[in-house]
Amino acid sequence: MKKFSAIVLFSGIFVFAIAQVKKPSQTKKPAAVKIKTSATKPATSKARGAVVYKTFCIKCHQVDGGGVQHLNPPLAEASAVVAKDKSKIIKVVLNGMTSKEEIDGEVYGNNMAPHNFLNDQQVADVLTFIRSSFGNKASAVTAAEVKKLRPAKKK
Repeated sequence: MKKFSAIVLFSGIFVFAIAQVKKPSQTKKPAAVKIKTSATKPATSKARGAVVYKTFCIKCHQVDGGGVQHLNPPLAEASAVVAKDKSKIIKVVLNGMTSKEEIDGEVYGNNMAPHNFLNDQQVADVLTFIRSSFGNKASAVTAAEVKKLRPAKKK
């Protein structure tokens, strides 16, 4: 009986402790994201983009931009990344992606969260970095191009 009482007591304490843990809100987005950099701010869009990539992208798309087979698409020499029309890649960063996508003959199914908490310049910088790294040789993305495609804020 003592064993049973101890188990019940422990279970009750455990359940109470779990109930007290506050979960972060899924709907709140930070007003602005500050990315830790060295004492001097990187001067070029590509250098600033490298910092954003290391902060938010590297875990899924890897150090070499190779992605993870069938999960996260590669950024290295991918047609979607180096396309002349930049709007699709900008929209993916801003809106995320929840559908399976075929890219260069392979299907990728891992969801990508929206990164709309990044400001226009940060999105432009990271895409400029990606489009000119990993063997890619595509043009830069500007903050104006991102702003034009960013969904309007609801009032």
